[in-house]
Amino acid sequence: MLAILSTHPIQYQVPLWQALAKEGSVPFEVWYLSAHGTEPSYDRQFDKSFAWDLEILSGYPHRFLKVNSDANVSSFSKLRMVERLAPLFREKEVSALWVQGWNVLAYWQAVRQAHATGVPVWLRGESNDLAITATWKRPLKQLLLRQLFGRVSKFLYIGAANRRFYANYGVRPEQLSAAPYCVDNERFALQADSLRPGREDVRREWGIPDGAFCVLFAGKFIDKKRPFDLLHALKDARLAQQGRPLHLLFVGSGELGQPLRDACQVVFDAEAGNHISAQVNDSGTLPRATFAGFLNQKEISEAYVAADCMVLPSDHRETWGLVVNEAMASGLPCLVSDACGCAEDLVAPISSQFLYPLGDTSALAGALLELMRRPPSISALREQVNKFDLEATLKTVNKLFHSASRRVMDATLPAVLTRY
Repeated sequence: MLAILSTHPIQYQVPLWQALAKEGSVPFEVWYLSAHGTEPSYDRQFDKSFAWDLEILSGYPHRFLKVNSDANVSSFSKLRMVERLAPLFREKEVSALWVQGWNVLAYWQAVRQAHATGVPVWLRGESNDLAITATWKRPLKQLLLRQLFGRVSKFLYIGAANRRFYANYGVRPEQLSAAPYCVDNERFALQADSLRPGREDVRREWGIPDGAFCVLFAGKFIDKKRPFDLLHALKDARLAQQGRPLHLLFVGSGELGQPLRDACQVVFDAEAGNHISAQVNDSGTLPRATFAGFLNQKEISEAYVAADCMVLPSDHRETWGLVVNEAMASGLPCLVSDACGCAEDLVAPISSQFLYPLGDTSALAGALLELMRRPPSISALREQVNKFDLEATLKTVNKLFHSASRRVMDATLPAVLTRY
């Protein structure tokens, strides 16, 4: 059996577990360290309580492990296992342990215990070689990660920058297998296609004028996402001269919510009562904007259909940016900063001009102009994002698991034969 260790049910991972169960050729069980996300709970960065609107605990085998009583999935030291895994490894006849990163102490415990009992470890983390590490941290990080990686058999890389990260830490090519970062592309495509005939109705509900070019920002309103870069870019004179009104659509919430509103002409604010504002300042000095609030996984497709493009201006802490996968699967073109992990894998193949240097708002404005002049087709976007789909990772998991199972049989067969 393949054991999959995850901090909690995550909306982007669950479709993979469900697809793996449906495919049926790999016996597995997901071992969760927390039930976070299964019921409404407070998210500090979103600054609100919510639960995902998907069936995140159905369609695949799972269990919850015993952890510390004050467990917190957002804290490295506050998510620790309080049970040994060796008995469970034996009971379930585990052939390999798949761990989803190293951001909590429990992951390090699990890797150590698996290695000590001879269970091969697979690792699928998000870190990449685009991140900036403080000089004083580098030697310690090298030491600790090399020790951890020394106990890992296979590394499932999510993209090009993630693969280079592992190579920089001495991981050998034969240890690397592609497991592209993905969302449920089919679901997002179907949701978008069903909503597209009513696009104008959605735009009117949100106060987006007919004929306006709508630019979407979707995510937490926090510093690392750099939403103000988008506001600064829209003040570029070249955009004012292109002859089409611009409109911002903000989806999400967070600590920067009020400063963002103060910097815009807010024409609709879902958090202020779902009414189009009659108090819009038409001075032209501030960009017109809609604040649609937090939209869950089934709701956010309305934003992908209403907008004309999406911008992800995030800094190096954006290890990937799965919102780009969602948007492209929905047929929405994207512009991203070159600090985002997904930039070279998803966006650059569509057009290198859809990337811009982090923080360069003039270059972002230029990228917007380029996209407005030559928007890619829905089919081109989906063709690219479908290279990062569930099926690609399923193939890798199948290959690795059956290879690991054969090695276990080869190792145990001689001992069994000596009994006869």
